[in-house]
Amino acid sequence: MKTTETLTFECETGNYHTFCPISCVAWLYQKIEDSFFLVVGTKTCGYFLQNALGVTIFAEPRYAMAELEEGDISAQLNDQKELEKICLQIRDDRNPSVIIWIGTCTTEIVKMDLEGIAPKLEKQIGIPIVVARANGLDYAFTQGEDTALAAMAHRCPEYRQCETNRSKWGETGLIEIHTSNTKYPFPESQLTKSNLVLFGSLPSSVASQLNSELKHQCISVSGWLPSQKYNELPGLGEGVYVCGVNPFLSRTATTLMRRRKCQLVGAPFPIGPDGTRAWIEKICSVFNKKPDGLEARERRIWKNIEDYIQVIKGKSVFFMGDNLLEISIARFLIRCGMIVYEIGIPYMDRRYQAAELLLLQHTCERMKTPIPRIVEKPDNYGQVQRMQELKPHLAITGMAHANPLEARNIDTKWSVEFTFAQIHGSSNARDILELVTRPLRREGGFTSGSRSLSKQSTEG
Repeated sequence: MKTTETLTFECETGNYHTFCPISCVAWLYQKIEDSFFLVVGTKTCGYFLQNALGVTIFAEPRYAMAELEEGDISAQLNDQKELEKICLQIRDDRNPSVIIWIGTCTTEIVKMDLEGIAPKLEKQIGIPIVVARANGLDYAFTQGEDTALAAMAHRCPEYRQCETNRSKWGETGLIEIHTSNTKYPFPESQLTKSNLVLFGSLPSSVASQLNSELKHQCISVSGWLPSQKYNELPGLGEGVYVCGVNPFLSRTATTLMRRRKCQLVGAPFPIGPDGTRAWIEKICSVFNKKPDGLEARERRIWKNIEDYIQVIKGKSVFFMGDNLLEISIARFLIRCGMIVYEIGIPYMDRRYQAAELLLLQHTCERMKTPIPRIVEKPDNYGQVQRMQELKPHLAITGMAHANPLEARNIDTKWSVEFTFAQIHGSSNARDILELVTRPLRREGGFTSGSRSLSKQSTEG
């Protein structure tokens, strides 16, 4: 009788060496084009923003710092009046469609009532103000986006049962849906009504790719959270299905279900050809659509990345844990033939990631490889000791640990690079493998402990 190996979870009490969640401003202000982000915090927060995001300073970015002074912290100054001055200046200089306040650790500690002040100022200045407490009390820096999207979910309009907006009919009675290079003719009866909302901040080109993948299955997407324009936020409510594209958005998922009464599509995340196919298949099952051509498309993608797979096949990797993308990336790398010793993750919402965890288990069974340890809140000292014993070819880690590991002859890749790279969708699988294989393709071959990658392999 065949026994199936099950997932095992461990929990340690390690330190959280991660970026501050206010770093979510870096990508959200670019995604929401008519927004302005105001970070309310101390000089330390300002220094962090300057160092982490300073490369965009010449582009006149739409974010600023409201620096708390001694008078603010000791309650000698009126918080509402001080914030009013700043918001009026933002309105006059930039005239955004929405101002998003990002609360920091200090606003939590001094109990600053941002949620109480915001509605009053909103009426005074005539611009919506959204409050998101994306502070360092979270487990991972990507949870800043989770907090911001959960706050924006409350500002989405109520969903109304209505006819889907469709393109104009041609003489043939078909709807023509256009993308950059392709035209798909669908009979009207086959295009599912637009009550699917996807949530998660992705570059516009990647979002368009996922929209196109679903249009191939005759499913239209009614909107994204966040949208590129504040006044284009999707309608939410009963009868709306929502599906996440990132594994760190559990708070947003909970808000959409409990507060906005949406139905969550529990699917793996569209990272890698396998994850994207499973994601589309789950959405198709919800809308009673039979998936068309997914298997053939996945085979083409795998064939297209075969050169990268030959470089990493049989190699080992260790995830220290940093951005909550670890489970999805590990699952994809196992499917590519890598051995994953351990998946460290700062925080795990097992309900939200249930489908992803199940796909991880099935992938390990398919590839006949042991299921890796999953360690929540890992102790970094213990991880270094385990890596010394296991001698992995590669460690995917936060920036804080990269140099110490390199000094111990363990090659590393910054996990933050996966956060900013385009890794979603089938066609972006090469981008993931480019990041992973770069340390393995260094000039002169690869050496880590007793293992080495031949020059012939690196040329792949």
